[in-house]
Amino acid sequence: MALIEAHEITKIYDVGEIEVPALKQVSISIEKGEFVSVMGPSGSGKSTFMNILGCLDQPTSGRYLLEGIDVGGLDRDGLARIRNEKLGFVFQGFNLLPRVSAVENIELPLLYDGVPPRERRPRAMAALKNVGLAGRGMHRPNQLSGGEQQRVAIARALVKGAPIILADEPTGNLDTKMSIEIMEFLVKLNTESNITLVVVTHEPDIAAFGRRTIRFRDGQLISDEARKADGRPAGQPPMN
Repeated sequence: MALIEAHEITKIYDVGEIEVPALKQVSISIEKGEFVSVMGPSGSGKSTFMNILGCLDQPTSGRYLLEGIDVGGLDRDGLARIRNEKLGFVFQGFNLLPRVSAVENIELPLLYDGVPPRERRPRAMAALKNVGLAGRGMHRPNQLSGGEQQRVAIARALVKGAPIILADEPTGNLDTKMSIEIMEFLVKLNTESNITLVVVTHEPDIAAFGRRTIRFRDGQLISDEARKADGRPAGQPPMN
């Protein structure tokens, strides 16, 4: 059983009297510990696909199973519980609260989950250390670089121990140097902690950090390519 299984997922949005298909019978599976990059032009369906994986939206038809759980059969509370326990989110805009410190930002998911203060702070500090920012916990977001802010956002996604991280254009607001730094960290996280990563990006250089790239166009899955550790497509022999 795969960690993530999508079976003939279709998503149609009603825009006035017009039906707009965002996804068309998409079927895909993702195993635990994979690092999957999701690419496609604007309007291709990649963001809708990510929203369905994140239990932020539901398909019009088809089935989505997460760790064997049929997500379509869950009520609002069930969906919230899945998001809370299984999924961590990282966004392009960091989404940090500007008036509180880095460690307080990381504590937020624990606060919402009712974790007592005596447990929240040690767990948040451990997550901050895990992303290489142990000495920056009391800094507010405007005192951190863009790369550091994104690391705080990653720590916030990790603090509850979710096995899956969904990242939507995580380097979109970063320069090239910081983008590489963040992606190298995500590779390390995936390799050392076996965290499953799904990263939406429109940049081929960023997608290349993943070990598998799926591409969408006009709501359809048009390619699914795995790569070896040296960057070669799976099945391609090394060059002499």
